[in-house]
Amino acid sequence: MIFRQLFEPESSTYTYLLGDSESGKAVLIDPAVETAERDLAVVKEYGLELMATLETHVHADHLTAALKLKQLAGSKIAGPAQDELPCTDIGVRDGTPFMVGNIELQPLFTPGHTSTHHSYLLDAGDTRRVFSGDALLIDGCGRTDFQSGDAATLYRSIHEKLFSLPDETLVYPGHDYSGRQVSTIGQEKVRNPRLGGGRSRDEFVAIMDGLDLAYPKKIDFAVPGNELCGECPPNVPDAMRKLCDVTRQG
Repeated sequence: MIFRQLFEPESSTYTYLLGDSESGKAVLIDPAVETAERDLAVVKEYGLELMATLETHVHADHLTAALKLKQLAGSKIAGPAQDELPCTDIGVRDGTPFMVGNIELQPLFTPGHTSTHHSYLLDAGDTRRVFSGDALLIDGCGRTDFQSGDAATLYRSIHEKLFSLPDETLVYPGHDYSGRQVSTIGQEKVRNPRLGGGRSRDEFVAIMDGLDLAYPKKIDFAVPGNELCGECPPNVPDAMRKLCDVTRQG
């Protein structure tokens, strides 16, 4: 199996490449439009074909590259079935494996950051990885104060779906703002300042309710754009509009 962690610095977004060497098929989890051409070049460097892009949720902080990559590479667009997006080719559901050649990803329904958020578990021999999107971050978690978020729901998702995984499971988040790349379930259960050390649900809800975070600067165009799988909506800034153009050279 081929695995790469890729980074988009403006939104501190991680994109994950999983490739099956036997079939030559690949998937990109949570690709960002700013780095679409770069990520596709990495796929091709390994001699792989991009079978699909796979979203954890409808993002509020960046535009997905799903539509652009479909136009450039013919890849299918996959994401949570509950979103019911007409532009999605494959709807994923908890309990139904998502196959990339011979690679099997297990979707885990982890709502709370958004009401349809999914994480993806990869159990490859002696290494388990969970791609936790914006549900569980390194020493943190996704915010719950907009876009159908709910702190109590996120607490339940993390404890029932993620903290129930073996402690040695590697956690690959959707973002990190401090240069960190990976954690483990065991580490987050112990030292995550919002969730670790046996914090109760009420303590967690109080922490989340008291964050007083800034309004996301891209949400007004990112959410409607991502509901169209990465199409630039009318209100996207002119400086970003060129990113949606498939004729642009990266």
